[in-house]
Amino acid sequence: FGCALDASMNAYHVACETVDELKKLRGSKYVQSNVKDTFRQAKEYLDSGRTVLYSGTPCQIAGLHAFLGKSYANLYTQDLICHGVPSPGLWAKYVQYREKTAGSRTENVSFRDKVSGWRSFSLTFRFCNQKEYCGNVTQEPWMRFFLNGLSTRKSCDVCSFRHIHRQSDVTLADFWGVRHILPKWDDDKGTSLVLIQSQKGKQLWQSVQ
Repeated sequence: FGCALDASMNAYHVACETVDELKKLRGSKYVQSNVKDTFRQAKEYLDSGRTVLYSGTPCQIAGLHAFLGKSYANLYTQDLICHGVPSPGLWAKYVQYREKTAGSRTENVSFRDKVSGWRSFSLTFRFCNQKEYCGNVTQEPWMRFFLNGLSTRKSCDVCSFRHIHRQSDVTLADFWGVRHILPKWDDDKGTSLVLIQSQKGKQLWQSVQ
């Protein structure tokens, strides 16, 4: 389970059964995701003996554990270093603005396009009429609001799940500061960071190495 974008560019959680389906979960989504009924779906899969990997923000993983009410040996959870989540309503209005400007519906959005490099934080809209909008962090309104904390939920400012110890098995993040530790890895294409949070997470990491 993970976060995808629907045809209206709304972020929502969805179950993926195949490797090909995982494509829809790739990439950052700088907006709050609706988990819909995925907690219930995950429980049904777990109770039937299936192995589940659930990916989300730290609070969503905590919510899943609270919903389940017990531990499952066949459940793996993965969260991320979260900057906070902007309002879906505000995002919907921004999408409408971009579509009105382009004169077309949005085909897809890349919240972290690397067209100008990883550090540029470029946001790219591609529209059904083949038009494209791309703005980096110095000029793009949504990114500037997001990175300055102007569009995030007030509850995110007092989040009790943002400390280093998580309820997840694995935490994923951008490796900020990699240039100070491993300069050769700093190619402006982005370096990933993996934090192991549990023994189960350690076993999972070792199995994929």
